[in-house]
Amino acid sequence: MEESPPKPVKPPKVAKVKNKAPAEIQITAEQLLREAKERDLEIVPPPPKQKISDPDELAEYQHRKRKAFEDALRRNRSVIGNWIKYAKWEESQREVQRARSIYERALDVDHRNPTLWLKYTEMEMRAKQINHARNLWDRAVTLLPRVDSLWYKYTYMEEMLGNVAGCRQVFERWMEWEPAEQAWLTYIKFELRYKESDRARAIYERFVYVHPDVSNWIKYARFEEQHGYITSARQVYERAVEFFGDDYLYEKLFISFAKFEEGQKEHERARVIYKYALDRIPSETAQELYKAYTIHEKKFGDRSAIEDVIVNKRKIQYEQEVKSNPLNYDAWFDYLRLLEDGGDEEVIRDTYERAISNVPPVQEKMYWRRYIYFWINYALYEELETQDMERARQVYKTCLEIIPHKKFTFAKMWLFAAQLEIRLKELTSARKLLGRAIGMCPKEKLFRGYIQLERDLGEFDRCRILFEKYLEFSPENCKAWVQYAELEMLLSEDDRVRAIYELAIKQPRLDMPEVVWKAYIDFETGEERYDKTRELYERLLERTQHVKVWRSYAMFELAVATSGEEAERPDSLKEGVATARSIYAKANKSLREAQMAIPEINEEAIAMKKEERLNLLEVWAEFEQEYGDEETVDKVERLMPEKVKKRRKIQTEDGVDAGWEEYFDFIFPEDESAKPNLKLLQLARMWTETGGTESESSDEEES
Repeated sequence: MEESPPKPVKPPKVAKVKNKAPAEIQITAEQLLREAKERDLEIVPPPPKQKISDPDELAEYQHRKRKAFEDALRRNRSVIGNWIKYAKWEESQREVQRARSIYERALDVDHRNPTLWLKYTEMEMRAKQINHARNLWDRAVTLLPRVDSLWYKYTYMEEMLGNVAGCRQVFERWMEWEPAEQAWLTYIKFELRYKESDRARAIYERFVYVHPDVSNWIKYARFEEQHGYITSARQVYERAVEFFGDDYLYEKLFISFAKFEEGQKEHERARVIYKYALDRIPSETAQELYKAYTIHEKKFGDRSAIEDVIVNKRKIQYEQEVKSNPLNYDAWFDYLRLLEDGGDEEVIRDTYERAISNVPPVQEKMYWRRYIYFWINYALYEELETQDMERARQVYKTCLEIIPHKKFTFAKMWLFAAQLEIRLKELTSARKLLGRAIGMCPKEKLFRGYIQLERDLGEFDRCRILFEKYLEFSPENCKAWVQYAELEMLLSEDDRVRAIYELAIKQPRLDMPEVVWKAYIDFETGEERYDKTRELYERLLERTQHVKVWRSYAMFELAVATSGEEAERPDSLKEGVATARSIYAKANKSLREAQMAIPEINEEAIAMKKEERLNLLEVWAEFEQEYGDEETVDKVERLMPEKVKKRRKIQTEDGVDAGWEEYFDFIFPEDESAKPNLKLLQLARMWTETGGTESESSDEEES
């Protein structure tokens, strides 16, 4: 057979450009976007306006709107926003009586909603129905006395109406509930607006005992000072000092007291107050007091002498403490902090060397926790204060040589040393340091810190290698598996994420397996792979029959039916509810079969299974009350068990009877063998109570 000759290939057509010169008018992308937006705005027509000029048309419109509102309320009565919209619309139609009726109906639904009371009373005030508003305020504050906004509005209305006595009476009712501080201050400001300083003083007297805070005492004293009662202000400060006593000394109170005396030009009094406070308040909590004292002495005394006396006194005290007990690390910390505030560099360095020489005598981590902070503070001081990076590096190196890494280690020291190397732009040294740490004494914190370092640098391949090492070291760590999966998720490596989760759930031992399962399920749900999510739930239920898993499974099916494209179908919610209901039924059946499979001699295991069944039925009942109807609710209620009191013998470990104890058992209607046992139990209990002396007829009658 002869082959046909090949067809000739036509050359491709090439478009001929006649003019390659640029256009005269250049159009930018910004201009195109702006013109498109302007054209879009021009295309959208304004909303139509509806004009009603006929009473019948108005009545029809009102009827239609009321029907829509009522339908919305019938669908969900608990949405208070629908009630408020309905009432506002009636108010806009000048139907105050109807609006009032709607608000009252809403209060029957939820009378503990403060917004509902506020909207109701505001409507009455707009309608100038003052007595109605006052009655509503009275009802509201009686039912909700802890809602401050109701009291504020109530008092504001009475004051705006000029009813000062009534407003004061409302404030007094409010103060009986001992509200927050702002309420008391509002009451005081109200009295001051009407020049009632004596009443304000009486309120302050009650206020400082209801809320005995230092700031409130200071406000009271300043109130007296502002009104010219200097003696009373001084007495308030003195009472405050006596009130708190020596056990609760607040530097803020003494600073304010001293500044008050300074303002009255009583400098000796101020100096005595400062000295009294400094002698009693610890130095670490009196920094502001020292600062105020130095400022005062700078203005009116010898500042340098005071500072030298205080610093020298503290130095002597700390030297005595560290000499008497070199292992008193708290005294060393206080001493070093005092020297760092303004001491000599060589003195501070020598003190640090003396402090770190006191190594704990026992190689146990609990004794080294405080000691290790000497090294940390020493290195930070060399780095930040003296700017000597090499010395700081040497401090970290020496510390890492002293720590007995075979017994315990401190991950923070390795991480701080590595971070110093990074700040010195020695990335290779930092990696070697952390690699040596993981090789010598692997810890979770070290792995996390190293992984975070590489993640910040964008070295994701190194992060994967570290995660693999991390999981080889601690395969039961669920957080590590989840973090590894999150890293791959960040890189959009979905297949890697699934592989990691599959490896995680196949581990024979996990510290928190529910975390891994939840993360895996959430990942598949977020990817909208609902079939895969259902498969995961089924696999999880093969391992555990926990009630929370069944409930989560049912809620997942309901959420899938009411979200995305499924929600657009009219019967999606019904299908979701039906699917969730079938899951609950399957769960009940599974738990019942698991209970029946347990031998009757194992009473504790049976009791645990019965409690799980009861918990499931309660969850199922809540679901049916929200999404079901009366028939489904009644069906679940019929599955509820009966609570029965029983007695059993107590035996000691030696097998000796120790008496009887009562306990409660649950009898489920589904258990066919439960009814005869229940009848027998009742007869036995009646026979025990009567002692077996009553006649047979009386036993039957009581049964």
